Amino acid sequence: MFMDKKETFGQIVRFGIVGTTAAAIHYGVYWLLQHFIEVNIAYTVGYIVSFLVNYYLSAHFTFREKTSARNGIGFGGAHAVNYVLHIVLFNFFLWLGLSRAVAPLAVLAIAVPANFIMVRFVFKHFKKQ
Repeated sequence: MFMDKKETFGQIVRFGIVGTTAAAIHYGVYWLLQHFIEVNIAYTVGYIVSFLVNYYLSAHFTFREKTSARNGIGFGGAHAVNYVLHIVLFNFFLWLGLSRAVAPLAVLAIAVPANFIMVRFVFKHFKKQ
């Protein structure tokens, strides 16, 4: 029981590190591109770039698993759901009047905890046997 709590705590800390890295990549790509292309496209491109980095780091660092087709599909599915949450919230916050600089940060406050739960499920339940 103690090991499970210790393992979960370690995963949360590592998830925070990976998530911060992925969020910085997402925001950086978005911020750069939104000056040249439509904001939803810029946001999506940033999400895709951060997704690729996030998958590799989540597998190898956060959950200490090997990448596989099985957990890749599960991770992709979790992130497809997460992307829908992101884009809906992003547009909602823009509609509320948040700036293009602040709206993505507000999205992260809601989407990150949901993402941890989904991704943890993937790596816990889709282990290669």
